[in-house]
Amino acid sequence: MKQLALEIGLASSPTLDNFFAGPNEAAVGHLRLWTSSSSRSPVPSYLWGESGSGKTHLLHAVHHALKEQGAQVGWLDAHTLNPPEFKDEWTAVLMDDVHLYNLEQQHTAFNWFVNALTPRVGVPRWVLAAGTLPPADLKLRDDLRSRLGWGHVHGLELLDEPARRSVLRQEADARGLFLSDEVMSYMLNRFSRDLGSLMQLLDHLDHYALQTQRALTIPLVRAMLENQ
Repeated sequence: MKQLALEIGLASSPTLDNFFAGPNEAAVGHLRLWTSSSSRSPVPSYLWGESGSGKTHLLHAVHHALKEQGAQVGWLDAHTLNPPEFKDEWTAVLMDDVHLYNLEQQHTAFNWFVNALTPRVGVPRWVLAAGTLPPADLKLRDDLRSRLGWGHVHGLELLDEPARRSVLRQEADARGLFLSDEVMSYMLNRFSRDLGSLMQLLDHLDHYALQTQRALTIPLVRAMLENQ
C-alpha cells in the first residue's frame, strides 16, 4: 500500500522538550547538557540516522535553545544557496543533511568547521552536524569527513510502532483530542511512518477537526485529503 506524505507545517517550534527520545536518550541528553551548560566543550558532535529519526528536529531544537539565550548561530543545509562567510560572533555552527552537500557547500562546511574550532578567548564554539550515514561512509571531501567523525558521534534509531503509537496518543491527549486505535492504525498504514510526518499529520487533523466541528474519524481524514 502506497504511503502518503503531507507537506504541512509543524504546530510549534521543535525543542528538546517536545522530542520523544526513546532509544535516543543518550544523544538528546548530550544536546541538552551542552545547550544548558555555562562551560561548554568545543568538541564537535555528529548525529546520523535514517530519514525520520529526528536529526533535523534536534538541530532546530538546539538552534532554538541557543537563540533563546541570545546567541548567534550559523546554519547550513543542502538548501542553502550562496552560504555566508563564517562570522566570528557565532556561538555555534549547525550543519544539517551533510550527505547532500554539493562542492560549494562542502567548502563552506569545512571553512566553518575550522573557524569554529579556532580558539577564541572566553567563548567556546561548537559544531553540530547531521547526516543519514556515519562519518566514514559519507561521500564528502576527505578533510571534511574526517572532522565530522572526530568528536561525539551518535547514531539515532527510528522508533518502533508501539513507541510511535505512544507518542501519538500522548500528543493527542495533550491537545484534548480523542484518537481511536482505528484512526491511529489508519494513519500508520496510509501515511509516512516517520514520527515527524505523523506529528505534522496529527496537527493538520486537529486543525481540520476544529474547523469542521467534527470528531477525529477515518471519514474526517478522507474528507481532509479531498480538500487539500
